[in-house]
Amino acid sequence: MLVRDAMSTVVLTIGPAHTLRQAARLMSARRVGAAVVLDPDTCGLGILTERDILNAVGAGQDPDRETAHGHTTTDVVFAAPGWTLEEAAAAMSRGEFRHLVVLDEHEPVGVVSVRDIIRCWLPARERAGAVPV
Repeated sequence: MLVRDAMSTVVLTIGPAHTLRQAARLMSARRVGAAVVLDPDTCGLGILTERDILNAVGAGQDPDRETAHGHTTTDVVFAAPGWTLEEAAAAMSRGEFRHLVVLDEHEPVGVVSVRDIIRCWLPARERAGAVPV
């Protein structure tokens, strides 16, 4: 199975000036665990995850003052839609992260998470709620 088969095509994009609270609200509303941060000044892509927000709030930082810019991971590993799920899982394991931004022709087209991969790897019976025998 390929990344394109597992990825979420709901790509939340935010700017570096969004506050952490704004980012959290948008992520919650879209039911996603990561936002792609587009910085027009650097022409770069980054990622802000729920864990980044959690760590900032846990450290006592004000989510209404802190911006995505200060908490975005910019050293991002990107996946291609044609990667296998094994390749994506290996990249996540090596980098110790749970989300990969999927690029096609240098444009974000999806995000694949560990949860997405697990859903694809589980037999359909288990996904439906049946207890494995």
